[in-house]
Amino acid sequence: MQQDCNACFGGMYIMKKKLIILISSLVAVAAIAVAVIILVINKKDGYRLLKIFEVDGKAMVERTSIGEIEPYKNMVLESGDRIGLDEGELVIAADEDKYIYLEEGTEIVLNASGNKKDSKTNIELVKGSVTNDIQNPLSEDSSYEINTPNSTMAVRGTVYRAYTYKVGDVLYTKVSVFHGKVVTKLVFKDGTESEEGVAIEKGKEVIIYEDPETTDYLTDPTDINYDEIPQYVYEILRDVAKGGRELSISKEEIDERLANGPYVVTFKYGETVFGVQSVKKGACAEIPALAPSTSGSWNFDFTTPITKDTTIQWQ
Repeated sequence: MQQDCNACFGGMYIMKKKLIILISSLVAVAAIAVAVIILVINKKDGYRLLKIFEVDGKAMVERTSIGEIEPYKNMVLESGDRIGLDEGELVIAADEDKYIYLEEGTEIVLNASGNKKDSKTNIELVKGSVTNDIQNPLSEDSSYEINTPNSTMAVRGTVYRAYTYKVGDVLYTKVSVFHGKVVTKLVFKDGTESEEGVAIEKGKEVIIYEDPETTDYLTDPTDINYDEIPQYVYEILRDVAKGGRELSISKEEIDERLANGPYVVTFKYGETVFGVQSVKKGACAEIPALAPSTSGSWNFDFTTPITKDTTIQWQ
């Protein structure tokens, strides 16, 4: 009888011990699960994706700590990186819903901080042109700005193109808005900004100029001159329109312009834009009436039909 009791108590002790071990294991598993969930949430809130989304052609990334790097697809970018595109295509992705398309001859400095809830994206457009596709409205604590030497532009979520160029000793910034709204401010030579901003609505564009004495708007916002929009930008707009967003130009007109032009022919004297022509598909560009210099010539055969956007350089 005593043996049976001992066996009984022994069995109960073993069962109790197993139960304690089981409970301890479940508590440990639950703790790990909670830790993983917290980690995922924190990572989701704190992680900013900045990377080369697409690259094809001659491009570079310059990083202060290591110098120049040849960019590659999915390359992670850092705040402060200087990114340039000489030829081809280059697209930057930020936070999986913001895309920055560089055109040939463009150089930017990318500055980014914060997380997805309070992201701060600042693009210094040194030269050339970028088209921005911000697919979702920014949170109240987030910002997205492009700065040029004579202007700054802020958005909450939109599709627009910023283009900075020089003609002689005058610096221009042209902002064309295809979706949403962009608020621009003047940036003066001393680095200060104008107090009041000018809102550029969908379908409108504005040109800001800076000469040796003045920084100002060339005109009030006007309708976009679509004949001066490059074909590459129309390819971006076509993809945006496929996603269902209503742009300032119809899908049918985008397709028509991609198929038949007109094309943008840009005449350059060094880094300066000497002039621009809009040329129908298959037609020929005209030799500018004036020459930028008493010596040299345009490096182009003007009997060649224009079938794409073309840059003609003075040599």
